[in-house]
Amino acid sequence: MEDYIYWHLPGFSVFRDLNSTLIDVMQEYPNCFYDNYRVGSVYGTFPGAIWNGGRTVLGFCSKNEIERTIQLYNSKNVPMRFTWTNPLIEERHLNDTFCNLIMQMADNGQNQVLVNTDILEKYLRKNYPNFKFISSTTKRITDPDKLHDELKKDYFMVVLDYDMNHNEEVLKGLEPMADRVEILVDEICFPNCPNRLKHYRDEAMKQLQYEVSKPFPCPNRQEKKTFADCMNKPAFISKDQMHDYINRGFRNFKLVGRGLPQSVVVDSYMYFLVKEDSQVFVKGELGKRLLDKAKKREELRKSVRR
Repeated sequence: MEDYIYWHLPGFSVFRDLNSTLIDVMQEYPNCFYDNYRVGSVYGTFPGAIWNGGRTVLGFCSKNEIERTIQLYNSKNVPMRFTWTNPLIEERHLNDTFCNLIMQMADNGQNQVLVNTDILEKYLRKNYPNFKFISSTTKRITDPDKLHDELKKDYFMVVLDYDMNHNEEVLKGLEPMADRVEILVDEICFPNCPNRLKHYRDEAMKQLQYEVSKPFPCPNRQEKKTFADCMNKPAFISKDQMHDYINRGFRNFKLVGRGLPQSVVVDSYMYFLVKEDSQVFVKGELGKRLLDKAKKREELRKSVRR
């Protein structure tokens, strides 16, 4: 059995066309991608789900769209991973109709959940035991002892806090459990940010109150973000450095993207997943197929109006 490297991609809803197209191109042109790379999951939320955390995602999504999206990914053997990491969830939120509908529709044994709070995790484990549970980086666990305690719990995986990405002592200690550790390789936030947990709570409150008019007053806030910004951050793991992590036994890597422009996400996919001599071809193939999907969608809209 081959030892695959799994990549966990952002925005299963907002980047649905991009992600599903990338998965198809990876299957059709495997030689264009680095050896043994696979899409391990697509993470995110459907618009308007109050359990969502990390980034505010407002809006509306119909039952048909939810069903179509689940079928799209799961038919390609790619799990969907729900970001149920809102740290402000209380017992009164547990019976939310929309979030429970999503879980019921995705309850087929293929999908996963990122968790942050005990109250929601206990509810989900009791009512939806067929999902795989993953400890979220939004817990901001930066103490090595607490990290090891987290790995002793019944989690399918634990996502490493990005501030530990290059901590040699921590990485060495994780080697026996490396296959259960997921590493966020291109976090755009600043290192050792003292406001990160406050920022998560701010996003969580906006999700609960359906309000995004007031941006979080972060002193490091950037209006325009690029992949080059990610590459310049201390937590960034380069392609050359990836070999060391893989040799240590790490097999799961996460890419950021929720809240970022699609162009930045495409740049990260090209850099991490695609061989350098194939990037022009793969990017062109993605562009053509995405344009074709957009045209077909517009034609469908026009036919419905008639």
